[in-house]
Parts: sequence; structure tokens; C-alpha cells
Amino acid sequence: MSPASKNLTEGTVTFLVGLALKLFTGGVEIPVLTLTKVGVVLMAVGGCLVLLGLVQAGTAAGSRH
Repeated sequence: MSPASKNLTEGTVTFLVGLALKLFTGGVEIPVLTLTKVGVVLMAVGGCLVLLGLVQAGTAAGSRH
């Protein structure tokens, strides 16, 4: 598995987990963190990983020419 596809896969999964936390844990309260805020952070990290994967895929495709 190339680094680009690995980052795209990890980013997508991380984003989807964050989205699920944001949408479905609004009423759950834990003492230290708010799960909806954790979801937003995971969505941001997932988006960054997807962007990194796209850049890696673009540079790998450009280096083949």
C-alpha cells in the first residue's frame, strides 16, 4: 500500500469516526472532554490526512512523467 493511499484511507476513517461522534454523542457527558468537540478535532485531523494523501498522490503521479 502506497503512502498516499494509506493516508487517504486513514483520513477517511478518522473523518467518519469524528463525524459520528459529532452527530450522535450530543447528550453524552463525560467529566473531562466533550465528545462532540473530540469529534470536531478528529474531523479536522482526518481532513488533513486526506489532503496529505491527495498531495502525495499528485506528486507521485507528477514524478512518473
